[in-house]
Amino acid sequence: MRVVVAGSTGLAGAAICNSFLKRGYEVIEINRSVVDLQNELETNEFFQDLKPVIVIDAAARVGGINANNLNPVEFLVANLKIQQNLMLASHNVGVKRFVFLGSSCIYPRDCQQPIKEEYLMTGPLERTNSSYAIAKISGIELVNSYRRQYGHSWISLMPTNLYGPGDNFELGSAHVLPALIRRFVEAVDDSSKTVTLWGDGSPLREFLHVDDLAQAVVIATEKYDHELHLNIGSGQEISIKSLAARISEITGYKGRIEWNLNMPSGTPRKLLNSNRIASLGWEPQISLQTGISSTIDWYRVATLTGKVRK
Repeated sequence: MRVVVAGSTGLAGAAICNSFLKRGYEVIEINRSVVDLQNELETNEFFQDLKPVIVIDAAARVGGINANNLNPVEFLVANLKIQQNLMLASHNVGVKRFVFLGSSCIYPRDCQQPIKEEYLMTGPLERTNSSYAIAKISGIELVNSYRRQYGHSWISLMPTNLYGPGDNFELGSAHVLPALIRRFVEAVDDSSKTVTLWGDGSPLREFLHVDDLAQAVVIATEKYDHELHLNIGSGQEISIKSLAARISEITGYKGRIEWNLNMPSGTPRKLLNSNRIASLGWEPQISLQTGISSTIDWYRVATLTGKVRK
């Protein structure tokens, strides 16, 4: 069966491609070097030739708290275009299964914890990434609109914070975990005595290795068909301060960690209730300790070979 994975060179997309290949699917990888997903005509023409049965939308403009805060227009407009064009092209060629990947940032800033799928739009969003969140909420609504109007068996998945080999380590746009890995690895290499981090370190975050996410996507594609989006999380949370301390220890950093209280900390807490995806037979296999260690090892090798995004 033919599966198109949009965003195939990204962190999630690459892992998803591998998971479908292992299950025996024919995988067509698309990224911006293949087709401009922000161009409606180009996207439609590309899909007319492929005529896939399944489409996984892992394509998005993503970034950390600083990138989202500084570029809200770009994050909103680019993501709206990508998901709208992919869904329209998929509809035009009769795609049976469209899987839209969103983000846990869709939920209110001060949401009840752990966060159930039903808590969507029950309060104000975190301001620093509200544009990206609105784009993803719009994607969920568009999936459900296609379901209602045309009877498509399309679904939406909302993963928690992802990490793993192949992540983006550019400090201006990276998410917190890869950014911390880079900061501490460089501090070790440079024999730095101090590493200064944003905020106060108090926010609690949940992290999921991208290979676990990829397995969840395959399972949901095969087994789930409902308009309610599915949370995908590890069920474990850690404070940013504790995360920094753990990465510091694994990298072998011996200096001080200081916190810049003038910079934003973000949403205070974000832990997903992932009972629905678990009921389909999925559970994460990679512990945070193991995942961080392997990602650090990958980053060090990738830096030496010029394969890291930084």
